Amino acid sequence: MDGSPPQALRVLIVDDCPDTSRTWALLVQAWGHVPCVAHDGPEALRQAAQECPKVVLLDIGLPGMDGWEVARQMRAQPQMDGTLLIAVSGYGQEEDRRRSQEAGCDLHLLKPVEPALLQRILQSHRKGD
Repeated sequence: MDGSPPQALRVLIVDDCPDTSRTWALLVQAWGHVPCVAHDGPEALRQAAQECPKVVLLDIGLPGMDGWEVARQMRAQPQMDGTLLIAVSGYGQEEDRRRSQEAGCDLHLLKPVEPALLQRILQSHRKGD
């Protein structure tokens, strides 16, 4: 490390609930990162291609295209190499976690996620860059 302050991470928040995505965006910004928000799968894929996020918080229970399909398509995009892809879901069974891993998610967090846990994950990822 060169002693310079760590850079802000671009964090794509994908959730069909506007209140949830707004809350996470405010927290992510308060932690010194740059949030962007998408409310469905196609919008998430467009944002990922445009913004090249370092972290994606991805709800699995999206309408139309579920989060697992979004994750698979994101992993197929070369600019998403090295992106930390986090499934954030109310689905917490072992099968759900397995599906998240198979789709390319690095982590599977169960809703409601403790903000302190997410903050630690982001700090750790920022230090790893």
